[in-house]
Amino acid sequence: MVQFHIQPDSDIPASTQLYNQILYAIASRQFPPGQRLPSTRALAIQTGLHRNTISKVYRQLEEDGLVESLAGSGIYVRAQAHNSSPRSSSPVIEKYPAAEKIVRRSLEELLKLGCSLNEAREVFIAEIDWRLRSSAQVLVTVPSDDIGVGKLMVDELQKALGVSVQLVPIEELAAILEQTPSGTVVTSRYFIGVAEAIASPKGVRVIPVDVYDYSQEIQTLKKLPKGNCVGIVSLSSGLLRGAEVIIYSLRGSELLVRTAQPGDSYKLNGIVKSAHLIISDRASYAAVRAAVQAARENIIRPPQLVCCENYIATDSIDSLKRELGID
Repeated sequence: MVQFHIQPDSDIPASTQLYNQILYAIASRQFPPGQRLPSTRALAIQTGLHRNTISKVYRQLEEDGLVESLAGSGIYVRAQAHNSSPRSSSPVIEKYPAAEKIVRRSLEELLKLGCSLNEAREVFIAEIDWRLRSSAQVLVTVPSDDIGVGKLMVDELQKALGVSVQLVPIEELAAILEQTPSGTVVTSRYFIGVAEAIASPKGVRVIPVDVYDYSQEIQTLKKLPKGNCVGIVSLSSGLLRGAEVIIYSLRGSELLVRTAQPGDSYKLNGIVKSAHLIISDRASYAAVRAAVQAARENIIRPPQLVCCENYIATDSIDSLKRELGID
């Protein structure tokens, strides 16, 4: 069972701490689609929060499109399902021996619905054409107040997909889609509800990507002696806030946590001089190393540096490749 910890003396409101921790659990698939969330009573016992506060957090998650309430059953993580129609009108049976069976089974289902063969053919071709148009343009969208996380996603997706990826603030997404209605919108599962509300009415699909689970980094944090200072450096202000909450949930007040974005030299230098361990995203790692090198004469022991290679989970990138028809 996922454990949640509320830090009572934190500047971050308790409801925000819980919201961020549940978001992280969903985004990293610790709470996979279809997973039932803990009851408000169980979570109240675990966290010490009032059940009304937990209900408010659950309502916010539901409004954001991340969970759904089933009457008499509970709160469940919403499944982000995608159609799985064939991506090629001429599959190479020798290469994909199961393809013919899949096509036949799909065709039989259409015929059972009353479609003629010509109508079924039109359905297949329309789906294939739409996916080809969608893969021609990939838009990453995130809120403008955390545009740094979008930069992380764009950098990773361009390298992984080998296609041009455009970063669009979610506040400008509607205007962009008015000009270019074809394409695929990609966002973190954190922002899926808002992105779908904008893109779906325009016939543009939205694909959520899952966050890397940071399991290796978390194990490193668990082993740190009490009283150590941990520095977190990232382009994403949201990732910094989330990381602070997660570390508090793991270690409470045992560790001192300091955060900075790579462009904030004052905070970054403070971290370099005080931290025993600095964890950074790949985009910030060069700035962290340069700051450590510059301060080397003024520090007795250089901090241990850990570079997180990914923000997006590998499985999620592989799934996105399949959705876009990219080999």
